[in-house]
Amino acid sequence: MTSRELASLNQRWAAYRELPELTGHWYWRPGWRADRQFYTWHLTFEHQPELHHLVTDLQRHLMMPGLDLVPLDGLHLTMQGLGFTDEVDGSDLNAIVAEVRQRCAVLPPLELSLGPVDPDAEGIGMLVQPWDRVEHLRATIRDAVAAVWPTVPEPADGFRPHVTIVYSGSAAPTDPIRARLADLRDRPPARVTISEVRLIALRRDDRAYSWATAATVPLAG
Repeated sequence: MTSRELASLNQRWAAYRELPELTGHWYWRPGWRADRQFYTWHLTFEHQPELHHLVTDLQRHLMMPGLDLVPLDGLHLTMQGLGFTDEVDGSDLNAIVAEVRQRCAVLPPLELSLGPVDPDAEGIGMLVQPWDRVEHLRATIRDAVAAVWPTVPEPADGFRPHVTIVYSGSAAPTDPIRARLADLRDRPPARVTISEVRLIALRRDDRAYSWATAATVPLAG
């Protein structure tokens, strides 16, 4: 684990120890509503048995009031948003996909590890390591977007790779959750190989994220 990742993990756990209660995750962010979808580039985790085994084990211990478990087919790592589907021009979208495809053709698959648990006020995630490989892929996607649009949505800074396994469903007290997490922090991480990045149309209804895949771009280097 690099110094950046370890520092983040330790700082976030220290903050969580001081947190009296959770913040519900499912409030509507600006622009969102039940009938709206959002184009975003994600990493997803189908066909990852080692990760699925670990997540299932962790979630078995986290079936607690105030927590919403993420289904295995809903595991994701958010990379780069584009915009709401009713605001993104179709020809622009096709051009961005083509640019991402060209750039990703020379990138190798990502060899990552996920874990340990990494909680905050709105959920419980898994630390992703190493960050630099994910950051490089995100920078590549942003460069592709910049080839089509004069301004790339979302800040370049402040990105922290993570995969959420539990969302906070209400303002529940954190003491019992902290005690449970203390027993789970030593679980060995799971290894994954990511060979593609997906453009998805994301929904957030019924206290869960779901999506339709708009494009799949292989990492083929």
